[in-house]
Order: sequence, then structure tokens, then C-alpha cells
Amino acid sequence: MGSRTNCRGLIQRLLALKARFLNLALVIIHRFMARRFLALAAAGGLTALSLTGCSLFTGSSGGGKLTGAGASFPAAIYNRWFQQLAQKPEGVKVAYQSVGSGAGVRQFIGETVDFGASDVPMKPEQIAQVKRGVVQLPMTAGAIAVAYNKPGCDLKLDQQQLADVFLGKITNWKDLGCGDQKLTVVHRSDGSGTTANFTAHLAAISPAWANGPSKGKTINWPTGVGAKGNEGVAAQLGQLEGGIGYVEVAYVKGALQAAALTNASGEVVKPTAESESEALASIDLGPDLTGSNPNPAKGYPIVTFTWILLYKEGNGDKLKPLQTAFEYTLSPEAQQQAPEIGYVTLPDEVVTKAKEALQTIQ
Repeated sequence: MGSRTNCRGLIQRLLALKARFLNLALVIIHRFMARRFLALAAAGGLTALSLTGCSLFTGSSGGGKLTGAGASFPAAIYNRWFQQLAQKPEGVKVAYQSVGSGAGVRQFIGETVDFGASDVPMKPEQIAQVKRGVVQLPMTAGAIAVAYNKPGCDLKLDQQQLADVFLGKITNWKDLGCGDQKLTVVHRSDGSGTTANFTAHLAAISPAWANGPSKGKTINWPTGVGAKGNEGVAAQLGQLEGGIGYVEVAYVKGALQAAALTNASGEVVKPTAESESEALASIDLGPDLTGSNPNPAKGYPIVTFTWILLYKEGNGDKLKPLQTAFEYTLSPEAQQQAPEIGYVTLPDEVVTKAKEALQTIQ
């Protein structure tokens, strides 16, 4: 009997000791975690840890940050739109690099950006390299101006003159009726959708061009000096009296003027919102929203849509920010700003189709 009592007492003491050790362990763990959190806070890690925790409960969409790269043609309006978007309640922040259509497509294929941008739709062989699939959205439109720096000259070019200037056959402004001065061509030095569209027009109006330099994002120029991006060409022309080149209309500023060009009907037309819209109306985008017309019969003759490139699948936590961003850029609020800075508001039917395509990404 006494032995049983002694055993019962020993068991009770052991249980009490176990409880004390458990409590002590909890205190040690608590103090350790407190020090750990303080260390994280001091190193800036607590914020990151807290944000990670919040995303588990709030369905955060990756912080609402996107990176994109590509065409310089629409950079002026993209940057304006993205600045406005960052101030919206959704707070999506977009970092866009104006690196040219060629570089933008390469980065998109390499999956180093969340979206790409190009003034020329991707070719089937390029699309085949993107395992996640591709959706191409027309986002804005505009004209490519033949910009020049020749004070006092109101330049009007027929199709033969336009081709001959860039073929290097016309080297003095007096041959264009603008006074004796050397004429210097400035062209793009990088892979460019602007170049692709401009040279497509030259190829459409000039057999000599079609059978010579031809068309593409990069070509072997018969004459002139190169500069990178629409920004670079405009800057070079601004410093070079007697210079002539091609840029998106939004870049025709300061000392630069835009030449009047001859369309397929023989009309001599300057680039304006009205003449550009008239020409764009002739373009059938088709079911994949990627059409073009290098030599329209009405309006200003060198116009193009420009495209945002999206991955069809695998967007993960970037899906909602992507859809939020481009729903805004396709909204009436955003689109109506286009003429203010030299672009063309997308036709309603194009906006509708682009919004429908946007909803197909996953």
C-alpha cells in the first residue's frame, strides 16, 4: 500500500516538472521570436514579411507592379496613361521602357517583362516561340511624319520625291523647291516598328525601294545618319538644320515641321487628327486585330495602329494588374486624350474587340 502511494506521488511530481519545463520552453520561444521580429524590423524585413502575410488574406495581386518594354512610337501617350493609372485607387504602377519594337519583342519572347509593345504585330514564327501564347491588343494609333528642319520651307512631296529623298537621290533642298542647302537624312539605328511601317509605305509606292532597301524593322539605309528611338531621331533633327527624317507625329516639335505627303488617290495631305483617322478607317484589322494598309487612298498615307503584347496564359498574380491597366488605357477617359499629344483615338469597334481580347488572358 505504501509503495503504491509513493509511486503515485512520484508520478504527480514528474507531471508538475513537465508542465514547468513546457512553460519555460514557451517563454524562451516567445522571447526568441520577439527578438527575431525586432531584428527583421530593423533590417526592413518585417514590412516584407507583413506584406507577404497580408497577401494570404487579401488576395493581393503581386503589389500591382508591372514592367513592359517596346515601341517608342507610343511612348509619349503610354507614359501619360501609366502616370495617371498610378494615381487611381487601384494603384497599379507600370514601368515602361521605350527601347524600340524590335527589342520589346525580344524581351517579350524571353519573358523578361510582363508585357511587350510593338508598332508591328508579331510574326507567326515569333509567336511560335512563346509557349504561353500571345494576345495582341491594338492600343492606340497615329501617323508617321516626314519631319524636317528647314526654316521657311513648306514641304510638299509626291511619292517619287519621297522615295528619292530616302534613296539618297535628292541631296539638296533646292531640288524640292526650298532653297540651296545640303539635305541630310536621319533614320533609326535600332530595330523599329516605326521603320517597318515607314519602309512598308516606301515599298508600296516605289518599285526602286521595294527592289532595293525593301522593308522591315531594320534595313540597310542607302544614305543618312542613324539615331536611336523616335526621341533620338527628333533630337538629331532638331540640332541639324537641313535634316529630314521620320518620326511619330507627337515628336514633331520645336524647329521641326511635318511634310505634306501624297496618298494613293493623288491628294497632298498633312498629318492631322482628321486626315489620320480617315486613313485608319481603311484598315481592316481582321479577327486577330493585326491588319495594316501601307498606302491608303484617303487621308494621310502613313498611319498605323500600335500593339500591346500579352501572354495568353501563365500570368498568375500579374493577371489582375494587367487587366486593370489596359482596361484603363482602353477607357473613354484615356482614349480621348490621344489627339492632344498627336495620336488618334481608337474607333469604338476596335476598342470593343480589344477589350474582349483582354478578357481572354489567364
